[in-house]
Amino acid sequence: MAGQSNVPKPGRTLVGFLLLLVVLAGAIVLQKAFTPKLALDLSGGTTVTLTARTDNGKPPSDEAMGQALDIIRERVNGAGVSEAEVSQQGDNVIVVAVPGTEGRRVAQQVGETAQLRFRQVLLAGQSSPPAPTPTPTGTATPGASPAATPTATPTASPTAQNRALGAALTGKAAPTPTPTPTPTASQPPADPSTMGDTSGVDPAVLAQFQRLNCAERNWQEKYKVTDTPNKQIATCDDQGVKYVLDKTSVEGKEISNAQAGLDSATGAQWVVNLDFNGTGTRQFGDVTTRVVNLQPPRNQVAIVLDGRVVSAPQINEPITGGTAQITGDFTEQEAKDLANVLKYGALPLEFEKSSIEEVSATLGSDQLRGGILAMIIGMVLVVLYCLLYYRALGLVAVFSLVVSAALAYEAVLLLGHNINFRLSLAGIAGLVVAIGITADSFIVYFERLRDEVRDGKSLRSAVERGWKRARRTIIVADVVSLLAAGVLYFLAIGGVKGFAFTLGLITLIDVVVVFLFTKPLVSLLARTTFFGQGHPLSGLDPKRLGVKSPIRGSRLTPKEAS
Repeated sequence: MAGQSNVPKPGRTLVGFLLLLVVLAGAIVLQKAFTPKLALDLSGGTTVTLTARTDNGKPPSDEAMGQALDIIRERVNGAGVSEAEVSQQGDNVIVVAVPGTEGRRVAQQVGETAQLRFRQVLLAGQSSPPAPTPTPTGTATPGASPAATPTATPTASPTAQNRALGAALTGKAAPTPTPTPTPTASQPPADPSTMGDTSGVDPAVLAQFQRLNCAERNWQEKYKVTDTPNKQIATCDDQGVKYVLDKTSVEGKEISNAQAGLDSATGAQWVVNLDFNGTGTRQFGDVTTRVVNLQPPRNQVAIVLDGRVVSAPQINEPITGGTAQITGDFTEQEAKDLANVLKYGALPLEFEKSSIEEVSATLGSDQLRGGILAMIIGMVLVVLYCLLYYRALGLVAVFSLVVSAALAYEAVLLLGHNINFRLSLAGIAGLVVAIGITADSFIVYFERLRDEVRDGKSLRSAVERGWKRARRTIIVADVVSLLAAGVLYFLAIGGVKGFAFTLGLITLIDVVVVFLFTKPLVSLLARTTFFGQGHPLSGLDPKRLGVKSPIRGSRLTPKEAS
């Protein structure tokens, strides 16, 4: 009785495999991923041309361009886009082509310099709206002020948003805002751009701060705001608050990782969590320790991205754990995009987006139909060969190819929906080539099975013994194909990567189908009279195989099963 437990149970294996197909189909229905995503050559997308700019106007170095090319390519891959094309043209131009409808969004963010810096806030104030042209009435008294100009209420303490940011950064509750005194007639309103302690502020930066109007469009270009790391700067955030910031305390290159996620305090706001390396941990701990007991706004640390303040949280306690958090009104996609560009570091050069264009499919439907037709022809030829040579046994190969194709299609749909995998013409070529690999596995097994029958083994015994001899060959062949696909994928770029990916994918599917479908199905058929007695159309006809005695479907012994 103990030996009977070793007898294979192919029915259970087949049921498990069919359940796998059903589960994958259910995932497709739930995610509504009914059509595969296509690559740039088949669906079109967006092309952005980035032109590098240098301070001296000379072409950038080859080293800087090569580093920028690698970073941009990593950003594209990090955004989950496959089959994108990133290439250098000339001395200072990088062209990024991204497939699909999200191409414009990805193309926009991959070219950002993404220079992240942390700076202490020295001054903060609300920008004043442009003053209306005064209309003189009566006689002006020398030295008197013209008609009143609307001014914003002075903001002596951090804005409500920055208090919230500070609370999110440290995990403490935000302090209750202190009411701002209302100016009296004997005390004229202070200029919001000069309020606060101006000690230690560079006079030139203070003058720029007073002129700066964040409400104006393209204020960075108009006021020539440059994020020079070893100098104080005057700049703005997206809410119209302007700042004077001290020299850089921590550079973005000290960030070891950046991940988007939901704020642990609220569970609803999307944030970007930063991890510093050893140097960054020490520097960030130093600056937060230095400012924690200062008066507002000097107890704030601004997070500056490409010269613009993303947030300026108030520091409630020293942060020495090597982590920080960027908060704001981020959507999920915005937080993920920001984390993606920060994760791979800042570009060594500043790039100008010379053009952003929508492009149509470079190959079109004719080539797509041709690729699919080639795959169908290949499958039909394999099926005809199997039926002519193996007869009814060839039906096992046909069914195996059908379920292999179904599993491959489900995989392409789910990968496209979840990791943005896109099918290119080169990828379709990989699918066509993989048909031959799958057919090879069937042939190896069938020939080993027939060899065992020729040696006089019963069919049920030959099924197991032939499988033991065949599976080693099948595994070795598939491993070689996987290694070839892996080398191509990691060393190649462009369409070759798509070819390598689909080749590796179908090779893995071949292993699953042969082990979980083909072999169990043959084991079940060996128990039938048609195959077990060697019917002339079964493909196991003893006369055709050169066996003198007829095949008998005897019971499989425990020794043969093991």
